[in-house]
Amino acid sequence: MSQPASIAVVIPSYKVTRHILGVVAGIGPEVGRIYVVDDKCPDHSGDFVQANCTDPRVVVLRHAQNQGVGGAVMTGYRAAIADGASVIVKVDGDGQMDASLIPAFVAPILSGEADYTKGNRFFNLERIRSMPPMRLFGNAVLSFLTKLSSGYWDLFDPTNGFTAIHADAARFLPFDKISKRYFFETDMLFRLNTLGAVVADVPMDAVYGDEVSNLKISRIVTEFAAKHVRNFFKRLFYNYYLRNMSLASIELPLGVLLLLFGILFGVSHWVDAARQDVATPAGTVMLAALPVIMGVQLILAFLAYDIASVPRRPLHKKTRYRKQG
Repeated sequence: MSQPASIAVVIPSYKVTRHILGVVAGIGPEVGRIYVVDDKCPDHSGDFVQANCTDPRVVVLRHAQNQGVGGAVMTGYRAAIADGASVIVKVDGDGQMDASLIPAFVAPILSGEADYTKGNRFFNLERIRSMPPMRLFGNAVLSFLTKLSSGYWDLFDPTNGFTAIHADAARFLPFDKISKRYFFETDMLFRLNTLGAVVADVPMDAVYGDEVSNLKISRIVTEFAAKHVRNFFKRLFYNYYLRNMSLASIELPLGVLLLLFGILFGVSHWVDAARQDVATPAGTVMLAALPVIMGVQLILAFLAYDIASVPRRPLHKKTRYRKQG
């Protein structure tokens, strides 16, 4: 384990005055600095912490305007990087995250195995029965969409906010472009993939108290879906055309074109045959089916390549070698 001063914790604070002191008290001595970010909290949680918390590690940061959880975390990241932290952990202030797990989140980063770690409440299938059904369904939908848009096919539970990141990976993030609201955790994964960062899940149990979830199915279907589509196409462009070219760069567009051609060709001839009340010729059926089959195979080949291309070499090792050189 590293020296305590190299590990920092960021706690976004918004309407969590009932829990924030307990969250701070549960953070162990392995952490050298704790940043409580008052995101223009109507309960003045920053003042509350400053007046009632005697932990010398705590630094209160304040926003003049509410920026959302993503904006609060980015403020904490900036402060931790400026103060020389090596690893930055993000913990929510509502008491639903076990601070005793911080060493488990930090360990893969300090050992050089990962750049970013995040909690996974679905690791223990017996314990997820405590998760509300609607939240469970929402996370399942989001997890699939996140795999597509971020490129991290081996991760789950994308909305989990218990995370840790190496400072040398965090400093490359476009802080001003990352989503500041509920899409923050997923947008982080997309940004990290375009950087080639290694991300690892850390098993944890789901804990739910008296806080009400802000995860809405309507938001998943509308806002989240649109942002996932945007990130998916941006990732394709960055990873397969702008920065690198491979066989997969040809397989996907060719497969989509063949699939669309086969479908349109087949439907148009089926409609014509139906209007004339005649059977569609076998040759026409084959001409429609062949490009569909080939298109599907090419798309599957692209997905197989994409799944195998999940980053494996930590970004912070690459940057460290470059700095040493």
